[in-house]
Amino acid sequence: MASVKPKKHLGQHFLKDENIAQKIVESMTNEEKLPVLEIGPGTGVLTKYLLQEDDIDFYALDVDSESIDYLKANYLTKSDRFLFQDYLKYDVPFERFNVIGNFPYNISSQLFFKIWDDREKVDEVVCMIQKEVADRICANHGNKTYGILSVLLQAFYDIDYLFKVPPGVFNPPPKVQSAVIRLKRNSVSQLACDEKLFKRVVKAGFGKRRKTLRNALKDLNLSDTASSLEVLNQRAEQLSVQEFISLTAKIS
Repeated sequence: MASVKPKKHLGQHFLKDENIAQKIVESMTNEEKLPVLEIGPGTGVLTKYLLQEDDIDFYALDVDSESIDYLKANYLTKSDRFLFQDYLKYDVPFERFNVIGNFPYNISSQLFFKIWDDREKVDEVVCMIQKEVADRICANHGNKTYGILSVLLQAFYDIDYLFKVPPGVFNPPPKVQSAVIRLKRNSVSQLACDEKLFKRVVKAGFGKRRKTLRNALKDLNLSDTASSLEVLNQRAEQLSVQEFISLTAKIS
């Protein structure tokens, strides 16, 4: 098999710049030498550098069977490391692990929600995503790009915006700018509130972001005491992560 054809329906844009690929891999600190899961290896431009780390348990997941077959053929001695699996549905068999990849742009948000669900397992993430999504994840409160993923991920991760990547280094070139970010699990083991309710509050608040939280959270059937909270006069984008945690604790 000579190569892998990028597939539009899978949102594939294969990185072809070796320097950027190496820089992405080197951005993962992996201080504890945890297993590494690559999501969407494509033609293996990151994979070749990841496989150089002999002391790391490495696996790559892709829903593109052509990609998996290609990588197995090119890395015969590591063929068991390439899995025809969808991370969104995959129960990772490690207690803790790291994630790396050039995330398919059409499902990047879904991948981050899965990472949030796996937050007790996922220690570090280094990924290339659409710049717009990177800006959103890294945004602070009071910023128009601040949103659901900003709050959920920042509650459990320290996030670094590493560098931008131009369209010309991909095949085919995307119509958008890209960026590489790193998420490192922080010291928060558990939020000071109901975490399921926290997620509901955040999603409801930003679901109607132009409205005040009092209106946006109506479907949560708040008690009279909770409904009288002064903070509900603000919009979701005005609240810091800690203020969302505090609000959730007060209305639970």
